[in-house]
Amino acid sequence: MRTAYSVDTVRAAERELMARLPEGALMQRAAAGLAAACADLLGRVYGRRVVLLVGSGDNGGDALYAGARLARRGAGVTAVLLAPERAHSAGLAALRRAGGRAVDGDGRVVGTGGPAPETHGAEQLIARADLLLDGIVGIGGKGGLRPEAARLAEVADRSRAAVVAVDLPSGVDADTGEVRGAAVRADLTVTFGTHKPGLLIDPAREYAGSVRLVDIGLALPEEAALEALQHADVRRLLPVPTGESDKYRRGVVGIAAGSARYPGAAVLAVYGALRGGAGAVRYVGPAADAVIARFPETLVSDRGPKHAGRVQAWVVGPGAGDDATAVGEVLASDVPVLIDADGLRLADRDAVRARTAPTLMTPHAGEAAALLGVPREEVEGARLASARELAGRYDATVLLKGSTTLVADAGGGAVRVNPTGTAWLATAGSGDVLSGLAGSLLASGLSALDAGSVGAYLHGLAGRFAADGAPVGAHDVAEAVPAAWRDVTDA
Repeated sequence: MRTAYSVDTVRAAERELMARLPEGALMQRAAAGLAAACADLLGRVYGRRVVLLVGSGDNGGDALYAGARLARRGAGVTAVLLAPERAHSAGLAALRRAGGRAVDGDGRVVGTGGPAPETHGAEQLIARADLLLDGIVGIGGKGGLRPEAARLAEVADRSRAAVVAVDLPSGVDADTGEVRGAAVRADLTVTFGTHKPGLLIDPAREYAGSVRLVDIGLALPEEAALEALQHADVRRLLPVPTGESDKYRRGVVGIAAGSARYPGAAVLAVYGALRGGAGAVRYVGPAADAVIARFPETLVSDRGPKHAGRVQAWVVGPGAGDDATAVGEVLASDVPVLIDADGLRLADRDAVRARTAPTLMTPHAGEAAALLGVPREEVEGARLASARELAGRYDATVLLKGSTTLVADAGGGAVRVNPTGTAWLATAGSGDVLSGLAGSLLASGLSALDAGSVGAYLHGLAGRFAADGAPVGAHDVAEAVPAAWRDVTDA
């Protein structure tokens, strides 16, 4: 499992480790890993032009020491100091000893007793560089970049150089993944000790590029701020039938979905449920004919959720229109419930909070915004905070769909981020398939957190397999779930 820790946790671990190491040893470890990553990216170091964008903190010190290592290998290294009087003095001295030089934001050489007779502006240096090393702001940075740094970030974005961020791109929030204003857009981020939440959550994730983790020896607590399941984690959670299993022991999932206007939502939710590991699927709703025509193995009832027969979990809402009665009956049940789409709009918050069985809500950003009473842009810009806030308000587990799907548990703890999605999943009906799939996992006995996380993982992987770089329909995603399942179990 990939984990990410908050800035406070990382800082505490760094202090504990630095107390046991010689002064400067931890920064040297980071710089060594950073320089190695830069060398790998460059391929050939000798003769290459490297520009360091250096702020005033330890992040800038990491960049300066890494630049010194590259300079000793024959690179031409120039540090652009955004605050020359507050640059990391030891790192700057190391760079100069290695043959590197330092200039200010206007390109004037600093620290030589006087200005050079002729020099290049910072923009020209960046334009000519083969590699840019972003050491402007570290993990403690909040809010957008200051004007001078923002200007250099924009110049860097237009350059031909490969951009490497030190620990995380400057201008993004390490704890939340929020980006407020200008930020450096990296091709590679070299992060130290552990991943930071902002490297795994959009919109910041889009700025990080590829991420390389350098182990610097931090001792971190067991509970992280963020978790990302991997194949091995999902494999351990998947339900597997035994010799004693029958369709009822494997779990029965009820689907209350669809309407005269949206019968396809019911069909797709049932499709996802049939691929999700439960032994049987019961369908209740006005799209029974369409469901039976496509999936004759479905158990169909026309008596409403309350009288449909025993289930181990319910999925309610996809394409349901204004059928508040079905939503109310499902919420009154004593089994786990997944609420999606129209069900989110129709569900009474007090009724959700009053439930004693687990509840999993699966909104996209627009639905989450409506539930929270905020603009959609606010949810998209603060996905982690929005998922946690919604889970707290409804006392439910929340799966917030989107470019990075997050699953926040009602009881707090680590939020899970799904690493398998693809942009091709942004297609009509894809969320209905996910609802059926995750609901089936609920019926198989997984917790709401695990069902949401595993469902999102398989759904994302199936989307990749189905699309294979081309447009894909929701039915294609459902069809690819068995291949995703086998890929996880055969790994």
